[in-house]
Amino acid sequence: MKITVDVSMYPLDADYKPPIKAFIRRLREFSGIQVLSNQMSTQINGDYADVSAALNKCMHEAMQQSERVVFTVRYLNADLPIARLPDIDGVD
Repeated sequence: MKITVDVSMYPLDADYKPPIKAFIRRLREFSGIQVLSNQMSTQINGDYADVSAALNKCMHEAMQQSERVVFTVRYLNADLPIARLPDIDGVD
């Protein structure tokens, strides 16, 4: 099953940017998934097992490296085309 996940990472540290960048770079190392980041969150899509394995590994590593970190994650059981902008002017 193909899924799409939206994840945001919030290190509870004044120097929060390096851990976020490291998390995203680590996600990009996994094959079989597509990773797209913007200023608010990161979207990942691919096969359920591949996406879940990558997220579990990267979140575990981030939690070991940071004293405190919050993740918000939303799973959708659909393969959204995250690389293209949605058609907001269409009828749908």
